Amino acid sequence: MPTPPLGLHLATVSTPDMVRIEITGNLDYQTADLLLEEVIAQLTARPGLCDLHLHCGQLRFVDSMGLSAFLLIHRRVSASGILLHLDERPPSLNRLLNITGTFEHLSTPASPAVRNIMKTGAMDERAATHPPSAEEACAAEVACRRSPQNGSTALPNSQIPEARPTRSQDTAR
Repeated sequence: MPTPPLGLHLATVSTPDMVRIEITGNLDYQTADLLLEEVIAQLTARPGLCDLHLHCGQLRFVDSMGLSAFLLIHRRVSASGILLHLDERPPSLNRLLNITGTFEHLSTPASPAVRNIMKTGAMDERAATHPPSAEEACAAEVACRRSPQNGSTALPNSQIPEARPTRSQDTAR
């Protein structure tokens, strides 16, 4: 007798400028909205957010709606100057991303210039002669919003809270 598919369980770890959502189970037609809602809630609650980590190590299955959720999340966080990280992707997710041509789009890290802006809040000397790209401009804006003068600072690793369950949905097919 086959076992029914797993639902989706999410656990969130957060600091003022970083959120990690641990995804367990299936990201599909019935559960994709649950992940989208959690991401939107986290983005709304943390205007100084710099990094969104989606921990995919326990992700069992992703269908077209799950892929669509990843693309929507990427679009939303990129527009806000937030870096999206799909951490510990299982081979099945990498295969889906490769087959659909979205691997580089969803897994390529920010350019060195953008990483520098996000880290220091300042553009390098190249900015004096070259206008910033849209990605660099977004990164500079986010860096400005989260600068120590604006009251937002990162917590040391020792102060990052443990994951807490945030949402889950069991599905029966």
